[in-house]
Amino acid sequence: MNSRFLTNAALTLAGAFTVVASMAWAPATFMWLMFAAGIVAMTLSTAAAVRGRGLPQRVLDGMIAILGAWTIVASLVFSAGTVTWLGFASGIGFVGLALAGLTLHELHTERVVHSFDVRTSAEEHRYASING
Repeated sequence: MNSRFLTNAALTLAGAFTVVASMAWAPATFMWLMFAAGIVAMTLSTAAAVRGRGLPQRVLDGMIAILGAWTIVASLVFSAGTVTWLGFASGIGFVGLALAGLTLHELHTERVVHSFDVRTSAEEHRYASING
């Protein structure tokens, strides 16, 4: 499987988990979950950006890393009530950026599939003209 797809799918799941966790757990617990989500996002995007996956995906990886850094800082700096809503927003941001990355991956895959050109050999042409 392509690394673009895997990292964007993992980030989608991490973002969705963050959104749900922001409303499900107590703010004190969620602060640490938000901190962990920021670390996961930064690690995934930084590791993926190093592999050189094309300019559009690297731009998305950079945006994800910035959002991950913000998520880490926000989880440690703000009060519990504020962290809940900032974590909710960060989770939605992670999901949005990951879905944009998945869309870029599919557009790239679609372009590759449409660029294939089926050609037949001269022998296949002769066989087709003889057999009708």
